[in-house]
Amino acid sequence: MEMGTAMPDAQHTTESEPDAAAKAKAFAKSRRGPILGAIFLMATSAIGPGFITQTATFTASLGAAFAFAILISVLIDFAVQMNIWRMITVSGKRAGDLANDAVPYSGHVLAVLIVIGGLAFNIGNIAGGGLGLNALLGIDPKLGGLLTGLLAIGIFLFKKAGRAVDIVVMVLGVAMILMTVFVAIASQPPVGDALRQTFLPDTLNFASITTIVGGTVGGYITYAGAHRYLESGLVGPDHVKGVHRASMQGILVTGIMRYVLFLAILGVVASGVALDISGQAANPAAQAFGVVLGDAGIRIFGFIFWAAAITSVIGAAYTSATFLSVFAKRLAGGWPLQLATVAFILVSLAVYAFIGTAPAALLVFVGGFNGLILPIGLAIFMYIGWFRQHDVLGGYRYPRWLLIVGTLATLLSLYMGAVSIGPIFALLGVGA
Repeated sequence: MEMGTAMPDAQHTTESEPDAAAKAKAFAKSRRGPILGAIFLMATSAIGPGFITQTATFTASLGAAFAFAILISVLIDFAVQMNIWRMITVSGKRAGDLANDAVPYSGHVLAVLIVIGGLAFNIGNIAGGGLGLNALLGIDPKLGGLLTGLLAIGIFLFKKAGRAVDIVVMVLGVAMILMTVFVAIASQPPVGDALRQTFLPDTLNFASITTIVGGTVGGYITYAGAHRYLESGLVGPDHVKGVHRASMQGILVTGIMRYVLFLAILGVVASGVALDISGQAANPAAQAFGVVLGDAGIRIFGFIFWAAAITSVIGAAYTSATFLSVFAKRLAGGWPLQLATVAFILVSLAVYAFIGTAPAALLVFVGGFNGLILPIGLAIFMYIGWFRQHDVLGGYRYPRWLLIVGTLATLLSLYMGAVSIGPIFALLGVGA
């Protein structure tokens, strides 16, 4: 019926109310995918192959004391994600555009850093995919990395790429958690000692904390979930409660996964088994899973590692590509964004194909490198929160407590980065 056609009020009421209810229900259902996708994109990006390798490496050297580093990473994650998600969704703008509104061209600087860090992450993620398929199927790690990258490209070339990304990261994310819980139970870790050293560590290692923070919330990971959430359309001050709930759920998922994986590795280390972390070709996480369940453990590790790798490839490529819109607005969405994401993966594959660094060493290094980038982006957003919220955030009254914890996280990450530069670059044989 055309809009100009008259009808009785009663008939209009009986026909329009069901239609409105159906439309509202359909809208809510259509938004559920991007919201869940945002939660799991943040979570799976934060528990990629870098985090798995970093956890195994540092647990082998620090033992239960590494639990303290995980606690700090979760607390910083909370402070960072709660602020980033809220500012981005309240403004309805991506991080680069929001930064430019506050400080001209700071969004461009942030975009360059995120893309460089994302490229480093993605090379490591593709390398992780190769390690995973090698353990799972026995194929050459180099070929496995190429296959992982090509599959990620296929997902983004799919007509409904957004929906495909959401489904892939959710299914693989749940599978990763369930399998890791199984291995953690089987390894029988000293839970009591781990809980004690979560708060009172026997040793303190800032390089390990900076690396694990960088590998779980540094670089592109800071913005992955929030940028995906924007596509739900549920943005602005009226949707703060939903954003708060979604970000908290993402942090909860990542926190549980981090600690469970740590316990799985700790059970092996505490039993007296010495994991090889001396050589660049060492793969301590695979060794730990093999000790617990033999050949089956290696296969399970392979799946977990590969699932972590491909979901992180997706997260790194997509999020890094969303920053490119500060240079060209046509890359803000649709096919241009999908093609930019594909191009990002292709560049990562090309570099990976010729790089000489061993995958495990690279995976540890990129976490530390992105940990060095983290405080730069945080500083810009804390400036917005303290001094520019009225104009940049449209007059939204920003919670003071969030600004305080965000500022503390910024200062802590800045300090840890400053004292960890040497040890982090030493992972690749650079510097002291």
